[in-house]
Amino acid sequence: MDGTPGIPCLTRCLVGLFPQPILELTRCSGHFNVRFAGPLGDVWDGKARRRGPMSGTLSLVELAGHVGLLLWGTHMVGTGVQRGFGTVLRRWLGRNLGHRFRAFLTGLGVTALLQSSTATGLLATSFTATGVMALAPALAVMLGANVGTALLTQVLFFNVALLGPPLVLVGVLVFRWADDSRAKNIGRIGIGLGLMLMALSGLVHTLGPLANTPLLRSVMGALASDPVLAALVAAALTWACHSSIAIVLLVATFAATHVIELTGAVALVLGANIGGALPALVGASTAAARRLPLGNLLVRTAGVLLALPVLPGITHALELVEPSPGRLVVNFHLAFNLALAVLFLAFVSGLAQLLTRWLPDPPAPVDPGRPVYLDVAALDSATVALANAARETLRMADMVETMLRDALEVLRHGDQTRTGAIATQNRCVDKLGGAIRRYLADVGDEQTLDHQREGARGQDILSAVINLEHVADIVANSLVEFAMRSVKRGRALAVEELDTVAAMHGELLESLRLALAVFLRAEPRDAKRLAARKGQFREFEASATALSVRLLRSAASANRLADTDSVEPIVEESGLFLRTVRDLRRIHSHLASFAYPILHRPRARGRRAAAGSVVAAGAVSAPAVALPIEPKRTGLEEDDLG
Repeated sequence: MDGTPGIPCLTRCLVGLFPQPILELTRCSGHFNVRFAGPLGDVWDGKARRRGPMSGTLSLVELAGHVGLLLWGTHMVGTGVQRGFGTVLRRWLGRNLGHRFRAFLTGLGVTALLQSSTATGLLATSFTATGVMALAPALAVMLGANVGTALLTQVLFFNVALLGPPLVLVGVLVFRWADDSRAKNIGRIGIGLGLMLMALSGLVHTLGPLANTPLLRSVMGALASDPVLAALVAAALTWACHSSIAIVLLVATFAATHVIELTGAVALVLGANIGGALPALVGASTAAARRLPLGNLLVRTAGVLLALPVLPGITHALELVEPSPGRLVVNFHLAFNLALAVLFLAFVSGLAQLLTRWLPDPPAPVDPGRPVYLDVAALDSATVALANAARETLRMADMVETMLRDALEVLRHGDQTRTGAIATQNRCVDKLGGAIRRYLADVGDEQTLDHQREGARGQDILSAVINLEHVADIVANSLVEFAMRSVKRGRALAVEELDTVAAMHGELLESLRLALAVFLRAEPRDAKRLAARKGQFREFEASATALSVRLLRSAASANRLADTDSVEPIVEESGLFLRTVRDLRRIHSHLASFAYPILHRPRARGRRAAAGSVVAAGAVSAPAVALPIEPKRTGLEEDDLG
């Protein structure tokens, strides 16, 4: 030890003042070492060796930080894949559901990309809840998703910690410098993977000194001695974290550092499998949405109940194959999910029938204005949530079509019963429109919408909702209301006028169907056809005006010959006719507005987006228009790494 002037003097002064020195400053081999001591015991020295009462607290804080970093990295990977490739994955998932084995492989592949079986479950649940996909192939998708999660833990547990910092660096550079939104999301994925690898490395280094901590060993010993308690604790932790990958990797790290015995670690993995199925089930808001997560939970629970009684034997058999404790844990996780897939893949049809019997479709809501497809649990995935909003918009369109059909009967026969039904449906349309707008706003709050994809689709849905609300208001508050006032005065349309109105009404229904096709498929050719039909309605209006003038002249001539003054009724009937024609043309103008977002987009992107189908009702085209409910972000807000 080299002497340093003043330091021995300082040490002697402190020794004289206190029973034990509380500060010791020395220099050794050219380096200063600081050591605290005192009645509370040794706390810290300059070589970063922590001892004494505070060591456990600091280590737990550090451990919690690494766990949080692992969860955040998992979240970033999932959101990056969903924002950048969510539409592609959704279409791929929708096209590969004809056979249970193909559905199994599709679920495995989608989960490998999303890094989350929960996200895959949300996509599959959206299909089953809207009737696009049967429950049996959806259960096969979830079996594949569980195996995909287990394969991810295998990959992430390899000793690739050195790749963490480069991945973060490259991800940040791509995210900051890229202009394309998909490239930004690729950068987000790289950052998330790097954070996960760095967090796993930090967990190993933090748990090393804690391996001999009496408190941690007593807790882990208690869990190892009671596998059922261990499974319940792991299920609760996984539910709270919403990530079975993170919990399984944490348990594998515990086992690798000999913090917990292998039997307890395997029991914790079983609990993590149960907990991974809970978030989707708890978040589901309808019976149709609960079937798939409940089936996934039943499959995993059955596997856990079968494995718990023979847990020591399973552990011993795995030890013969893989002596490394950490690798043994992730191997068991993979073997467990593969065994579930082999056992239950052949019985998904029977399980689907059982779930449908347990959770039947609820009766039609008493209030038709109550949303059916706006599942709050889907807000975590913008792609799924937008598909739900599009589905609810189609319900609005069905109501508007019914209102139009009833309106023609009111014009023909003055049916007051249909008038009351139209007023009720108008209120339902208004309620649905408000619910869809709030849901779209919640999508923007829960997950930032991509400017070129999800934001554009949200714009389309919002525009469609507003136009449908305007159509309903015109039908209920102008067309039908004025017709009923005229009927009460004894005025009605002439036969020729009714024929013209009926012809316009038939073309209007055709335009409504074409507008919905444009809304679903975003096909530029259909959009051009819809916009071109406005010329046909201008011709209708010109013909109606000519017809009205001709009828007025005929009535005036007849009055002069009969020497009577009965032109006023003809004038009122002509006013009813022309106003009806004007309202029908106004309605068509709102329906033609469905075409404008498609026509104003770049042609190449429009064709690419038009490749979707009704299955991809939540798919997006690629305009450059931002969603009004989410203002365009600038500055720091645009660099959203969440």
